[in-house]
Amino acid sequence: MVYDRMKQTVLDHQLIEDGDGIVVGLSGGPDSVCLLHTLYRLSKEKDIKIYAVHLNHMIRGLDAFLDSLYVMKLCQSLYIPCFIRTIDVPKYCQENKLGLEDGARKLRYQVFSEVRDRLGAKKIAIGHNKNDQAETILMRIMRGTGLQGLRGIEYKRKDGVIRPILDIDRESIEAYCMEHKLLPRIDSSNLEPIYSRNKIRLKILPYMKSEFNDNIVESIVRMGDSLRVDSDYINFQVDKIAEYAVKTYKDGSYIFVDYIKDTHPAIKTRIVIMAIRSLLGNVTSIEKKHIDEVLELMPGEKRYKKLDLPRGLHAYRFADYILISQKEIRIEDVEYDYKINPGTSQYIEEIDKTLRTRLISQNDFDRSNFKSGKQYIDFDKIKGHIRLRNRRQGDKIKLLGGTKKVKDLFIGLKVPREERSFVPFVVNNDTVVSIYGYRINVDYKVDDDTKRILEISID
Repeated sequence: MVYDRMKQTVLDHQLIEDGDGIVVGLSGGPDSVCLLHTLYRLSKEKDIKIYAVHLNHMIRGLDAFLDSLYVMKLCQSLYIPCFIRTIDVPKYCQENKLGLEDGARKLRYQVFSEVRDRLGAKKIAIGHNKNDQAETILMRIMRGTGLQGLRGIEYKRKDGVIRPILDIDRESIEAYCMEHKLLPRIDSSNLEPIYSRNKIRLKILPYMKSEFNDNIVESIVRMGDSLRVDSDYINFQVDKIAEYAVKTYKDGSYIFVDYIKDTHPAIKTRIVIMAIRSLLGNVTSIEKKHIDEVLELMPGEKRYKKLDLPRGLHAYRFADYILISQKEIRIEDVEYDYKINPGTSQYIEEIDKTLRTRLISQNDFDRSNFKSGKQYIDFDKIKGHIRLRNRRQGDKIKLLGGTKKVKDLFIGLKVPREERSFVPFVVNNDTVVSIYGYRINVDYKVDDDTKRILEISID
């Protein structure tokens, strides 16, 4: 039954093809031993090559050594090439500031990938089972997840990781090992309610089974399967939008707001997840609350904001995009500088606004326009070219009370620090003529002697 169920899973999800080399992650426990043995049997029917990889984590002392010895003997009995690596996982986790579970998982996959690449194999088979699936979904519910997280563990990943026994429950796996006299090793730490997953396995699921639903594992997994179908459809739609909305370069992933601002929240959420995954390879430690925080940067009034995320990520909202990067960027470093051609319109990319100017004669000027939110400058006092730029170090502006440093002016006006580098300045040579939306240089104000007036609007 177990073998047939594994074959059906392989067929249903197209996990294995003829000619595949498959590296099996072999801990020595029931799941991985069952996986190795069933794939060994499959290799007699299909043109596939099986390899085993075992990592001694140096956590369990003599037991870890005995695990390695068992794995070696099992592979010898099946004539399966076996690769054993020993790494001081606790030391690695301490040096890299990782939890023991996360660090061990990272190293395991790293070792599996190294062996696969060295052998020229295509797949990495992992022994996750149906109970693992239910536990994972429950963990994600408790942590706070969306539809994507409720899918549970995937049968296959783009990096070649496959899970052929994901449809088989733990009890059946243990019975299979007993039937075939495989005598797998038992990790005693899995029997202690220390880690979150162990608590779910040893306490929460048994309680739910006895008090609410005798088939709780099956019910949770069935829910995950149903949601996976819906999620697949949404992801199909996301992929079409992401072709234009998400670009990943060396400095980070860019999400172009115009392509997604009017889409359904389900699309926006997945676009952010895709951007992070394309940068890191996975979204481990990135929770729904973090995705929501990134999405909160999207409305126009949230421009030029910075957000810190787990795993050393930072999210920045610029004019028309959100940048997610592992590099910390100082908003103050952003610069822009454009020549103003009176009577024309010009798009200012850095602030996602359009500059519009026109010349007006004194006779055609209505002084009530001063209240319109636009700025009016005595154009006859302009000498040479005028430009639109953001602030520069040492900028000053002449006001009625005297000349003032722009830095001090912004502090007094309580202009947020992260917005100061995006405020438009009109300058004539090195003189600040106006700070749009805030002040006009007293020497350039319209008065009774003004002949030509430059109207400026930025929106």
